[in-house]
Amino acid sequence: MKQQPVLELQQLSHVYVNEKGASLAIEKIELAVSRGEFISLVGPSGCGKTTVLSLLAGLFPPTKGQVLLNGEQVTAPSPKVGYMLQQDYLFPWRTIRDNAAVGLEISGGKNARALEAVDALLEEVGLPGAGSRYPHELSGGMRQRVALARTLATEPEVLLLDEPFSALDLHIKLQLEDLVHQMLKRLGKTAVLVTHDLAEAAAMSDRVIVLGRNPGRIRRELEISEGIRRATPMAARKHPGFQELFEQLWAELDAEDDEGGGSDG
Repeated sequence: MKQQPVLELQQLSHVYVNEKGASLAIEKIELAVSRGEFISLVGPSGCGKTTVLSLLAGLFPPTKGQVLLNGEQVTAPSPKVGYMLQQDYLFPWRTIRDNAAVGLEISGGKNARALEAVDALLEEVGLPGAGSRYPHELSGGMRQRVALARTLATEPEVLLLDEPFSALDLHIKLQLEDLVHQMLKRLGKTAVLVTHDLAEAAAMSDRVIVLGRNPGRIRRELEISEGIRRATPMAARKHPGFQELFEQLWAELDAEDDEGGGSDG
């Protein structure tokens, strides 16, 4: 018997309306994501990548179609879905431990046992003993580690990652890619990453979805070979087949640019 996908996008279309008129951001997107799968969405600016993430998170309803989480329609944000952004949005007046426990506090799950789990998460993301420190004492990479712990603290089934490493120096970015990849695989989490970095998408994913624009649509899906999938992102970049995979992704985006498209949206 075939396992039900964790996430399903069914005939998903969305129109933004403002004082200038209506703009079709994405159109008829069909996608199923299996439990434990890590997929990336790549494509040119204005192709609707962040719109898709927002709809997956239940931040607003689609104009047409539906998003399903474990077979149930997504109509609002849920603790089953964690969202990690490019900015860490840590509260400067709260300790690292209290920042990491914000989601638990909001959901009413903050208790002594949960705080012990937060401390264990902080240690696992490489911040042992940092719970009593404050955000201004940490580097950008360390702050993103706190954001990761905060996202995982509520034990979501699905993680949505919106360019979470793009503001970091390359060395720190590569370290965090490995950390996130290893933690999510160990915990069996399902993840959807939006990134402009094709190497990052190829190195971290089980499958890469290439979106075209005007309106946003699925242009191509690339299954990542087992050898690259099983490697850490750092090691995947050194895999013999990695360069060819990167060039395939590059060619798809190049072709999209050659075909032309309107302004970013």
